[in-house]
Amino acid sequence: MSDQQQSSPLPRPLRFLAVPLAAGYSRIIGSRNAAFDAGRGVVEIDRPVMSVGNLSVGGTGKTPMVAWVVKTLLEAGHHPAIAMRGYASSESAGSDEAEEYRAAFAEVPVVAQANRLAGLLELFATETGEACDCVVLDDGFQHRRIARQLDIVLVDATRDPFADRLLPSGWLREPLESLRRAGVVILTHAESVTPSDVARLKRDIGRIAPGAKLAVARHAWASLVVARPQGEQEDYVHWLRGKRVIAACGIGNPRPFVRAVNEATGNPANEFIRPDHDPFVPQTLEKLIGEARRSGVDAIVVTGKDWSKLKRVRPEVWPCPVVRPMLEMAFDEGGDLVKQAVVNAAGAPLPAREQ
Repeated sequence: MSDQQQSSPLPRPLRFLAVPLAAGYSRIIGSRNAAFDAGRGVVEIDRPVMSVGNLSVGGTGKTPMVAWVVKTLLEAGHHPAIAMRGYASSESAGSDEAEEYRAAFAEVPVVAQANRLAGLLELFATETGEACDCVVLDDGFQHRRIARQLDIVLVDATRDPFADRLLPSGWLREPLESLRRAGVVILTHAESVTPSDVARLKRDIGRIAPGAKLAVARHAWASLVVARPQGEQEDYVHWLRGKRVIAACGIGNPRPFVRAVNEATGNPANEFIRPDHDPFVPQTLEKLIGEARRSGVDAIVVTGKDWSKLKRVRPEVWPCPVVRPMLEMAFDEGGDLVKQAVVNAAGAPLPAREQ
């Protein structure tokens, strides 16, 4: 069980309020979902929408999964746009994930703003937007204002939702019963748990959401990008073998990332863990650089999302190479089912409008 599942998000002195606050939150979520279920406040746009989201606060692999969906759509001949909330990495920089998507898919428009509907409508009014024939919502399961043809929900296998509770008593954004809205449920980080854990979660999820397609995926490192003052170079994952490193990240659930770093190096990494979407302000960067110098490590390993902020540091300032894995979602089970569900949703006819 992760640290997050063992405690409330509330500061320790306020945790006595967790249970009553969670009860109130449950009523609010129930009322909100009932309104959306009845169609109140839901807007149907003029092209198919697919959502990738989760039930809990923190990372479950939404960014690599959105990338997998977008790649699937492009390979099927579609022209998707990505719409997301857009957490700012700093006052001058844009969203962490948006930077990743733009780097990976130069031809795919990315809307990154709080009002995703307004952003999409602005996009569709442009020549670029006119060419888009479908939309992928990043972190869209709770963003129900935009109607969608498919909900893909990710469940982190390392953070058992059946052992969790609603915010702020636990880390769940919605009750587990909300999985019934999902067309696809994917267990992620399967590489970090046992096969019996996977089997139990599949069984329990199947009982709650019998109509959803179930799949099992793992986060795989396809290669590394090694950044030095001379420039960047792609290399094999075994470049890290035997090296002493710092694992630095600001993501929702850092444990799987740190485990992957340890497996790649064969050594326990020094850890430099920051909160999710941490902006890595200059003082934080000074601490990271100072720790790398003092410990004499061979490399600093970061996530792609965090590199979007760290790359603003002048290359000669780093005391060692900065390495980021090229992450991909690899399916152990159900990959073909998910691919077919995505392609079917992109080609689904939209509901007839009332005249």
